[in-house]
Amino acid sequence: MKLKYFSFLFLALCLFFSCQKKETSKTTINQNLLVDLNKLSNEIIQFQKLVDRNASPNEIVEQFKKSRLFYKKVEWAIEYFIPETARFMNGPALDEMELEENRSFEPHGFQVIEDMIYPEYKIEDKENVIRELNIFQSNIKQLKTTFEVITISDDYVLDALEQNIFRVIALGITGFDSPILQSSIPEAGESLLSISKPLEIINSDNKSLVDLKKLIAAAQQYCKENNNFNAFDRAFFITEYLNPISKKIKTFQKELNIKNVKKTSPLKPEIETLFDKNAFDVNAFVLSKDYNYTTDKAKLGEKLFYDTNLSKNNDRSCASCHHPEKAFTDGLKTNVSLTGSNLARNTPTLTYASLQNAQFWDMRQLDLEKQSVDVIQNKDEMHGSMDAIHAKILLNNEYISLFKKAFPKTSKPEAWQIQNAIASYVRSLNAFDSRFDEYMRGNKNALNNQEIEGMNLFMGKAKCATCHFTPLFNGTVPPSYSKSEHEVIGTPQDVSGKKLSVDQGRYLYNKMPQLVGAFKTPTVRNAAITAPYMHNGVFKTLEEVVDFYNKGGGQGLGYEVENQTLPFDELKMTKMEEKALVAFMKTLTDKKYQ
Repeated sequence: MKLKYFSFLFLALCLFFSCQKKETSKTTINQNLLVDLNKLSNEIIQFQKLVDRNASPNEIVEQFKKSRLFYKKVEWAIEYFIPETARFMNGPALDEMELEENRSFEPHGFQVIEDMIYPEYKIEDKENVIRELNIFQSNIKQLKTTFEVITISDDYVLDALEQNIFRVIALGITGFDSPILQSSIPEAGESLLSISKPLEIINSDNKSLVDLKKLIAAAQQYCKENNNFNAFDRAFFITEYLNPISKKIKTFQKELNIKNVKKTSPLKPEIETLFDKNAFDVNAFVLSKDYNYTTDKAKLGEKLFYDTNLSKNNDRSCASCHHPEKAFTDGLKTNVSLTGSNLARNTPTLTYASLQNAQFWDMRQLDLEKQSVDVIQNKDEMHGSMDAIHAKILLNNEYISLFKKAFPKTSKPEAWQIQNAIASYVRSLNAFDSRFDEYMRGNKNALNNQEIEGMNLFMGKAKCATCHFTPLFNGTVPPSYSKSEHEVIGTPQDVSGKKLSVDQGRYLYNKMPQLVGAFKTPTVRNAAITAPYMHNGVFKTLEEVVDFYNKGGGQGLGYEVENQTLPFDELKMTKMEEKALVAFMKTLTDKKYQ
């Protein structure tokens, strides 16, 4: 009996220590990342060797592609936890600018190297390529040092992985970070594969994980079998793979009762896909919690928006230039000043304006509150006075009642609340109910074949989505949405197309040569009814806009635009493709304007 007891005890102790050993030897998220970073470092070393021994251009390009694939395995963590370093590893090959101090920093990383080695690698660029690779290795070392010491909890891992899916949708499959080689499709597949391991580390026994891994494997296989950048069916890939994967990750999270990360973010933490109707939180773009959106503020703001008493002569309101039936534009090339002269710029739509980090074509104001004051006090537009408006409101009982409801913590209306109320009304103008939105939420009949082709062109061959990011279709960069981009495209001065626009755009406020002719990237949502287009209203139709981009913008037309950020090569779209592209843009119209 004692022998059996001791045998059982010995077996139990063996199992206990075996389990303990297994538990302590379990790979952590950090360890897994360090292993992948070492692999990436080895690929960069191999890259350096090839360049150093003057290997053939083809060998160098192939090693570059291979190195990028290894980067995609760790991109989900680098972009999320250390975005400042990510910018100089795989950011755009454009100067990084600190506008407050009028300073710029030269870019580094894969996209800079890509420009050096493709379409033709020249031996005189050897030293520059080696320099970039050395910088890249230094960044890898920095990443390894960081991941060795930081703690990564499960909730942050899931948030990072979900953002990675959104990154693949909005940036990965559009060619945003592979603009020349266009190796985005196989890279998207590799990026998706990086999801499985962290989830296994969190809980390998989860019942949803098996199905999720199968779905990821199928998505990667689809990328392998359909790796032609221009022909890739992004509409199918998003709806059949990426959206379902995003939902599965959320299911995994719920089944393990892992809470959402508490943070201020333009994307609401509870969403299942990037295309959920209420995916975006306008409060992420406000100055402080005091400025947060409420329906009562929006109701008050609507009344103020249509009140002509905001102007000096009591004859012009916000709605005088932003007509609701035209998606809050005016249909004019440029609006007319109070004295009857033409203003310099086209009136932009206010729909989805709240989902940007800067306002006006030249981005001179950072929020909607300052935007409204700028317009009201502008001598050519409304020539009003905030002090005078405030005084009028204090004498108006109806307004006082609305202000009390909108701002219950204050005893009487305050000047800042006027701005906040108008801004809140503008924040209510995001419907997300176009036919495109319906399609992305599962209604396959919402778009016809031509429109789906147009969507694939928009996110692929036509390169529209590398500046107008899905699903906002403006220049607010996903998936963090922490900055809004400007572009230099070389817009013509008039319809003759013989002269470049003289408007210097953002350069007027930030005297940096890169900003001459730079303008905010506006949303394409509701573009079908917000003609004419561009900062100066030079194009009357979407067809004219598409033709301009198809020719390569200003440089393509022969203008001297040395700082043009738009690719200046012809897109070589056929007339049928141009029609399909326009057809797709028309699907972005909200229901109330259809």
